Amino acid sequence: VQLQASGGGLVQPGGSLRLSCAASGNRFSTYLLTWVRQAPGKQREFVADINSGGDTAYAESVRGRFTVSRDNAKNAVYLQMNSLKPEDTAVYFCRARYNTQFYWGQGTQVTVSS
Repeated sequence: VQLQASGGGLVQPGGSLRLSCAASGNRFSTYLLTWVRQAPGKQREFVADINSGGDTAYAESVRGRFTVSRDNAKNAVYLQMNSLKPEDTAVYFCRARYNTQFYWGQGTQVTVSS
């Protein structure tokens, strides 16, 4: 399984970005898909995930601002980020879990600054 994240960039506080992650594999619809981020000098932290049934979960710090979604026809997962704050600045990674295996994509940088 290969994952390719995109959509990062520089945005002002209060702005929005939409991250995308395209995945390979013919079992995409069964994957648990997770967004994880890593800020400078910090450990990676959970942001949001969506399971095969479409159930979602969010970190408390992003709940109400971020929305995770998936399009199984396109083998893609998305993270819509609204009301961005400087503390959202990080490299964002997508991760897929299939059975007991985890697969990571390369990160995409999100910088929130005025």
